[in-house]
Amino acid sequence: MNSGVIRKALWSEITHVLLDMDGTLIDKYFDDYFWRHLVPEKYAEKHGITFGAAKERLFVKYKAREGTLSWTNIDFWSEQLELDIPALNEQVRHLLEAHPHVEDFLTALRIHKKQVILATNAHYKTIAFKMKHTELGKYFDKVIMSSDMGYPKEDEGFWINAQRAIGFIKDTTLFIDDTMEVAQSAARFGIKYVLVKHMASSMEDSEYTGTLPYINDFNELLP
Repeated sequence: MNSGVIRKALWSEITHVLLDMDGTLIDKYFDDYFWRHLVPEKYAEKHGITFGAAKERLFVKYKAREGTLSWTNIDFWSEQLELDIPALNEQVRHLLEAHPHVEDFLTALRIHKKQVILATNAHYKTIAFKMKHTELGKYFDKVIMSSDMGYPKEDEGFWINAQRAIGFIKDTTLFIDDTMEVAQSAARFGIKYVLVKHMASSMEDSEYTGTLPYINDFNELLP
């Protein structure tokens, strides 16, 4: 990525900054551990099956809902799995951390008087939990959730409704997300500045293979 070009545009041209939450601002290690280890462990205990069997059963359930509004609905998963998902979140809240330099970046956006919007597929209870424990909520002018827009971010309908709700201009908007499919959806909609946050999890170690510009660290966008 030519970070110099993005930096120049960010501070001089961009009026609205839309940011994803999980994996982009907040280390995805929390979610990976929660859904791949803790939930299967508790599910196995509840149903008297092995951890491996629980993981296999749950991953089929997860896959069936991927890309839908229920995918991130923790009330839905609490009901489906007969587990108290919010309570389990609290058990591992010590694993919840923002990525490095996120607060520096958000502070800079406030100083430069950008409109900062959290644009997420996450459930409102998840947002409240993570904003509380990372203390990032104070940096946002508005929060838009896929459940309110009626579509997940992967769908053009999300962006159509988000633009109506916020009033952003495509040519002066920056959007950052860790999921390539979501970033491509925003780019197809016509948002001029779209970046992918690589290394969504601090435990991830892989080369970037996407086609859109990316950042590894938010310090790349600081003036």
